Amino acid sequence: MNRISLLTLSVSLSIVSLGAQAPAPAAGQKIGIATSLQRAYNGIKLNVTEAANKMGDADYSYRPSPDIRIYGGQIGHTAFFHYVFCSAAQGVANPNKEDFEKDEKKMASKADVVKILADSFTFCDAAFSGLTDESAMQFVKNGANEETRAAVLMNLIRHDNEEYGVMTVYIRMKNMVPPSTERGQRGRGMPPATPPAR
Repeated sequence: MNRISLLTLSVSLSIVSLGAQAPAPAAGQKIGIATSLQRAYNGIKLNVTEAANKMGDADYSYRPSPDIRIYGGQIGHTAFFHYVFCSAAQGVANPNKEDFEKDEKKMASKADVVKILADSFTFCDAAFSGLTDESAMQFVKNGANEETRAAVLMNLIRHDNEEYGVMTVYIRMKNMVPPSTERGQRGRGMPPATPPAR
């Protein structure tokens, strides 16, 4: 064999050898419906809770436009529907009869609203914590219909994501950065974003 052939063979064997020594990529996981719902719930719970804590007490009565809720009312609306969805998912009577968003005087108090939100999440925690793939597919009464427990809980997650999106507008209007954006920037090693001056 000539030198070029020997060199080519040597390089080829080295590449094969290196490939054999490289660690195998991590195997993917099978993630069922229960785990998917629990992860999504924990994520949006964090976002909404941090959004509630982000605004100062004086900003809880802030309303970017006359035809929409005050900031505290936005969070109260979210908390109200936690009871609606999670009572259906758990097959129990809704323990809450108060339509929080309608009492704007109460919703203008940060301390009151943060407690209302925390209590509503505590009620919902039970609906998610014991969830299994089997129980997620069981039918539960939801109004006049029967739906899978997973569908009811997905509606809660969907609704909370929509409401969090609205909350971020209030936060941005106050020249602050939404909590999920802040966490994302920290995770990428970026300096905290500074909103443009108004």
